Formats: sequence, structure tokens, C-alpha cells
Amino acid sequence: MSTQIIALRKKFSNNRRYLQAPFTAFNLVNRKTVINRLNLNWSEQDLPEKERTKHVHRLHPYLGKFIPQLVEIFLRKYSPKCVLDPFCGSGTTLVEALSLGIDSIGCDVSSFNCLVSKVKTDKYNLELLEKEVKDIRYKLSSFCNRDLFTYEAPKTANNYLNTWFAPKALEELLFFKSLIPNYRYQDLFKVVLSRAARSARYVPHHELDFPKKPQIEPYHCRKHRRICTPVDEAFKFLDRYCLDAFIRIKYFSEIRTKATVKIYNADSRKIKLPPFDFVFTSPPYVGLIDYHEQHRYAYELLELPKREELEIGPASKGVSKEAKNRYIEGINFVWANIIKSLKDGGILAIVVGDKWGLYNAKQAGFKEIDRIKRHVNRRTGRRNSDFYEEVLIWRKL
Repeated sequence: MSTQIIALRKKFSNNRRYLQAPFTAFNLVNRKTVINRLNLNWSEQDLPEKERTKHVHRLHPYLGKFIPQLVEIFLRKYSPKCVLDPFCGSGTTLVEALSLGIDSIGCDVSSFNCLVSKVKTDKYNLELLEKEVKDIRYKLSSFCNRDLFTYEAPKTANNYLNTWFAPKALEELLFFKSLIPNYRYQDLFKVVLSRAARSARYVPHHELDFPKKPQIEPYHCRKHRRICTPVDEAFKFLDRYCLDAFIRIKYFSEIRTKATVKIYNADSRKIKLPPFDFVFTSPPYVGLIDYHEQHRYAYELLELPKREELEIGPASKGVSKEAKNRYIEGINFVWANIIKSLKDGGILAIVVGDKWGLYNAKQAGFKEIDRIKRHVNRRTGRRNSDFYEEVLIWRKL
């Protein structure tokens, strides 16, 4: 056990849950499980990244998502017939519900988020998918190596793309994009393209999450602790991620159920939803992330519609008193809308870092029945400091 973990457990010696071994017997959770008696303070050693990003959860990086094991615990505990995530993000709740045989509904204002969620939860003909993956990899390799034919490289007048990508990398990305309409599983290849674009940008390896400006000169890399050169190609990422996507989808296809998944690219404050009996979600944290900007490369490359004006609590608005008031007003509008379709006695579980005490169950028409605080110990990325979050458990009055 690391000295850091020992120190933390000493610090919280008055918390019995923290002194217990972190809970990892996820498949044993049932309706009788008392969640607030479980130690959900997982370290990297307790719950390695490989387990947190199992199968389709790693189809595309997504900043700010919660770990699937946390979702699994609550879905097993409350065993709903249908779960809603009104801020579905990259689809973690939907994927976990699908693996457990629970119908699910996802909603998000981001068209890219809905694309990723759809790709993760779609049902695939694996034989056809494997054939398409082999074909697009072959054509990409032939183009990049100029083995079989000459091809006039695609170009774009998009200033963002021409600024953030090396000419060769952008040429390979655009060629791959030109192939996508030839296949049935176009959405999957769009996600592969986006994932490759994220890796192939003019960005230091240690600033993939929050790049400030294009990095076109060699630089001291804090991740690799040496001088690194900017990426100038995309082929290796496109090829690798095509194969990785197929492997992950094949793995998930072995455990997915026939449960239904409905995904709406819409504003959760206004959309009319079908009935459900459980909500599990993690709303945006006030003033922390600009969700459209996080995937700017995808919006520009895939030419997706942008609706950033509908984001609740974006980083660009800050954390002033006015920003917090606007944030909680927007969140409460979501609760007021979804409660209309939540069955009587239904449960709303919210994963949030509510350090300013902005969440009030009674004002939203709910009764708080529990509040679970957990320590989040980050291990990767620039934002690698630890912090605390809470799971608020509310019941519809």
C-alpha cells in the first residue's frame, strides 16, 4: 500500500468506510445493499485504469466522466426498469444499463456527446464491422504509403484545422473522412476519426485536455520527461484506433443485453421525455469545463452543429455569484422538467462536487434520503490532483 494511501486513511480514521478495504465486489450489490456503508474511495491500485475504461468506455476520451463501477453499484442497488441520464455525456450510464438489462434514456445538448453515446450502445453485425474495418484500414494504408494509386489529397479552408494540424496529419484525417460515406457503420468511423484527431493535433503530450496554443516546435514534455517533437501524422492513430474500436465493440457485444436505449440530442430543461423510474447523472460542475470546446477538433472536422449557448455552468462563465445563480437556475429547470416523467417514489442520484452547497432537494420537489461523500484520487492528465465529490440521493415527493 502506498504511503499516500496510508496517510489518507489515517487522516480519515474516524470514517469507518475509509478504513475498510475499498469495495470491488460489484456483482454482489443488490436491493438490500446499504451503499453508505461501502468504501467507495478507490485508488489507482484498487481500481486500475484498465478496469475503469473497460470495453466501449474507452472508445473516445472524455473529460469529466464518472467511472462505470459507480454507476453499476447504484443500478444494481435500485434495479430500475428504466434509467434516465439528462446529462449523458459519453454514455457511461447508458452503457452500464445496457450491460445489466435495464432500459435507458440519455439526453445531451452536445451533438458530439450523443454521437459517442450512440456508437457505444449500438448493436453491430460483427462480421460486417470486421470487414469494414479491414477495408478502411487497407485503403488508408494504401493512400498513406502511395502503394496502389495516386490520389489528390483532400484540402480544407477551415482555419482551425489548418492551424492545429500538420499538413500531412490533416491530409490523412481528411482522406479517412472521405472514405466514411462508403460504409454502414459511419458513426463508428466518425468517432475513430475524432479520437485520432485529438491525438494528432499540434499539442504537447501533457496538454491534451487543455491546449492553449498550437505547439509547432520541439518542447520539453512533462509527461515523458524529455524533449518531444510535435505530431506530424495521423495514420498511426487512425489505424490503431480502428482496430481498438473493433476489439472493444466485440467485447461489449458479448455482454450487452437486449435492453432499449433512447438518445436525444436536446435540452433536458425542455424536452418531453418518456416515463422512467430512476435517474443517475453527473451534471456539469459550475465553471469547470466548456464541453463544446473540449471537443472542438471533432466539431470542426465532422462539421457538427454547435449549441454551446445551451451549456449549463460552462468554464467561460466563471464562478462568480451571478454565474452560480445562473448555474443552479439551469439545473433546477432540468429537475423541474424531468420530475414530470419520473414515476412516483422514483429516485434521483446525482454525482456532483457541490462545494458551494448549491443543491437543494426540497426546492426541486424531492426529499434527500442520503448523501455519500467519496474521495476521488486522480492519476492521469494535467488535472491530476485529488478532490471530493458527493452522490446526492433524492426521492420524488
